[in-house]
Amino acid sequence: MKINREARRNAKKLFNLCMVNGQLDEKRIRLVLEKYVSAKSQDGLGVLSQFKRLVGFQIMSRTAAVQSASPMPAEQMAITALLKQKYGAGLSVSFSVNPDLIAGFRVQVGSDVLDASVRGRLYQLKETF
Repeated sequence: MKINREARRNAKKLFNLCMVNGQLDEKRIRLVLEKYVSAKSQDGLGVLSQFKRLVGFQIMSRTAAVQSASPMPAEQMAITALLKQKYGAGLSVSFSVNPDLIAGFRVQVGSDVLDASVRGRLYQLKETF
């Protein structure tokens, strides 16, 4: 679906109405969507599609996924503190074990990826040859 410039602009306005102190407010999202849907705008589907995309990006940027090759309970607090220092206090951090990493860890926050795993380094080495 092609979304025109005005629909993008309107979606951004709706998105900004849902922000409170730099964070998305779930109650405001519901309220804004209810009001917008009841208004029955002409380009409603395009605006709602773009709005959903913006909300998804915001949620992804506030969620960190940490994978490690083995359980690391002692380091979890340190990693969580460092991530919250860099990305802000509202960051949600989840930890998981992925033995495919061989050793090390991999952190993804939105589109930012920090790969300090042996698997990642082997892949980089492979790509250089």
